[in-house]
Amino acid sequence: MALLDALSQSGPDLTLAQISGLLGLHKSTAHRLIMVLERHRLIERNSGNGKYRLGLKLFELGTSAVSQLDLRERARPFLEQVVAAISETVHLCIYDNGEVVYLDKVEPARSVRLASSVGRRNTAHCTAVGKAIMAFLPQGQMEAGVHKHGFRPLTRNSLTTMMELQADLVRVRQLGYAVDNEENEEGVCCVGAVVRNYMGEPVAAISASGPTFRVSPDKIPLVAQAVMAAANGLSRDLGFNAGTEIRQNGPKPGKRQAVNA
Repeated sequence: MALLDALSQSGPDLTLAQISGLLGLHKSTAHRLIMVLERHRLIERNSGNGKYRLGLKLFELGTSAVSQLDLRERARPFLEQVVAAISETVHLCIYDNGEVVYLDKVEPARSVRLASSVGRRNTAHCTAVGKAIMAFLPQGQMEAGVHKHGFRPLTRNSLTTMMELQADLVRVRQLGYAVDNEENEEGVCCVGAVVRNYMGEPVAAISASGPTFRVSPDKIPLVAQAVMAAANGLSRDLGFNAGTEIRQNGPKPGKRQAVNA
């Protein structure tokens, strides 16, 4: 518990030496504790820098980690705000090593709605929420998640190479939102934007999804405006401000444009 406390209070990323120093333990003792917690996914090792941080198992175990930020409770008014603006299904998602986990959703009062469920997972690079988060992850962490699950195409529009994905992530950083143009499911278009914490780190994403006959290319900017407003509002509620230096070790925005818009 003291180790988890140290990561919570002094993190988000700590080396083995920092952890043993904070706890007043020998490195070998601290390492044994870390191995046990890591095996149970209560902490995880950052593949980019080798440091340790809190793991997503804390979210999955119950309300302890989520209630620490009150993420679902804080997000709900912003999700409802998007539904009121565009009348499409809205999701709140978090990232977990190449996948996205759906924490919450709000549906519109429409007869034609998307079938989705809280708790399900999707491959991150095929979703707008996944790409919205991945665009602001450290490069090594993003690539590790992609390589874990590969580029198995789900539809004819799915991205199938790292080059395509990198180009799309450049576009996300330039525009401020990501688009899933029938990449995860035929006939469905989704627009997502990143949610950041007080340190500027990507902790979640908000998306709006609908059938392509409603979320058509000419409607995407309007949907994106509503989604970005909600994501930015939730980010501010979590302590983020535009002057915060974002911990982003990925590639800098370039001139290459994404092939899927």
